[in-house]
Amino acid sequence: MFDRLLDRYLGLPSAEGPAPSVTKAIPVPMPDGVKLLADRYAVPGDGPRPVVLIRTPYGREGLMGKIFGETFARHGLQTVLQSTRGTFGSGGEFRPFHLEKEDGLATVAWLREQPWCDGRVAMAGASYLGHTQWAIAPYLDEPLEALCLGVTASEFVSTFYPGGVLAVDNMVSWSALIGRQEGRFAGLPNPWQTKKTRRAMAHLPVSGADVAAIGKQVRFLQDVSAHAEPGDDFWAPSDHSAEVAALRTPVTMVTGWYDLFISAQLRDFKELAKAGRAPRITIGPWAHGEPASLKTLLTDQIGFLSAHLLGDRAPLRQSPVRLYLQGSGRWLDFESWPPESGATPYFLRPGGLSVAEPVESKPGRFTFDPADPTPAVGGPLLSGVQKQQDNKDVEKRRDVLLFTGDVLERDLDVIGEISALVHVRTDIGHGDVFVRLCDVDRRGVSRNVTDGILRLRPGSLESDVDGVVAAEVPLDPTAYRFRRGHRLRLQVAGGAFPRFARNHGTGEPVFSAVDGNPARFEIFHDPAHPSRITLPVFEG
Repeated sequence: MFDRLLDRYLGLPSAEGPAPSVTKAIPVPMPDGVKLLADRYAVPGDGPRPVVLIRTPYGREGLMGKIFGETFARHGLQTVLQSTRGTFGSGGEFRPFHLEKEDGLATVAWLREQPWCDGRVAMAGASYLGHTQWAIAPYLDEPLEALCLGVTASEFVSTFYPGGVLAVDNMVSWSALIGRQEGRFAGLPNPWQTKKTRRAMAHLPVSGADVAAIGKQVRFLQDVSAHAEPGDDFWAPSDHSAEVAALRTPVTMVTGWYDLFISAQLRDFKELAKAGRAPRITIGPWAHGEPASLKTLLTDQIGFLSAHLLGDRAPLRQSPVRLYLQGSGRWLDFESWPPESGATPYFLRPGGLSVAEPVESKPGRFTFDPADPTPAVGGPLLSGVQKQQDNKDVEKRRDVLLFTGDVLERDLDVIGEISALVHVRTDIGHGDVFVRLCDVDRRGVSRNVTDGILRLRPGSLESDVDGVVAAEVPLDPTAYRFRRGHRLRLQVAGGAFPRFARNHGTGEPVFSAVDGNPARFEIFHDPAHPSRITLPVFEG
């Protein structure tokens, strides 16, 4: 009964015939002698078959086994679910992002030697499970049959340090998750632990947030906070972006407009498309891990795998780009990303935002105090579904500048990549430039649409004779309809905490920084310093 209900929920045909057989805890040998445990979900019938490999640090039981093991196998896809090194019975130490290439390549070689595998191997999964795919696929002499890349990217470093700033909320949240996931009752809701983890995000130094959250150190948080400074190549082995164009495997992707990997995943898509690899992608109005996205992701992956392993080509008829236009209730299909649009600059002026050229004006001023950092509201976070939120409280603060456009006389569709150019000066040379685009409705409620941040360090950008630097801040891409009667609003601030680590204003590494200096900001928007946000206005 549960299986039939799950198939109906996913929009899959009801699986008929005998249930798949499961072989638990198969030891898979690694070159260094470590054994990684895997569960095989075998499809009824004789003879070798292709294998879908799923490598995960989150365990093989419960929903992971039910959804990625049983459901795949019930629909004809022989599946091997493997626990990554150092997790859930697999030997060795779990050192996230460091040994997935070596372990993954060894696992694929082992699979191809098994009598129940016909030599064809594909991979599937989401988030870290997607990283394990990128760690293998570009380096195999005999390519994989298919890659199913949900909410993930070929490199995670830009997500660890967006704009050069440690993503504290996401890094502490994930560290607390993996640090306690094998404990008793770890999979059950725990509001007390959630509150404790959120309080730990404010711990100074950041390197102690793991102990503050769960009472012990987590190797990943130590690594990610210790290697946050410019020029550190610690994470270089985990970056597979240079190999994207050479990938020879068919690819499907699913992501969401409020997913933390959206920018990096769309860069991968563009690189694959440019190389003629014909990838496809679905982008919905989702945050990372949102249940609605899981439904689309699983349906997409099962269909794509069925097409490439079982010969059912019907699921391949989707357009290369399928995206949800927020605010319109519509899905749109395109042949490429980004779709053709008009790059339209909206210039900052005192309190305003306009397509008209800037006028002579005095700079806007505010002070960012690391002892009372500007708070974050909504956005792409791991800690619960955040997405769009009412920004009224943060917009009341004196350390946030607002630039609001006129009432829109018609709907404005923005689809594509967004960037801001902010001319800024700080009295100490240090500072973060946080830029957020909001949608202000007819009642005056301001909701975030997309944003970005850039860390300034003394000498990191060339300044003019007055010490003003031109900070180019990329915002996450979006597809959004600003409705007639609404207004555009741009926020400019010196941070968004704890989503991003506070700027201490001292230059001390984030790993050890405790003390801080306030930074006085000046935001220029005159003809000599035309600060602006450039929007991809779609007229289709």
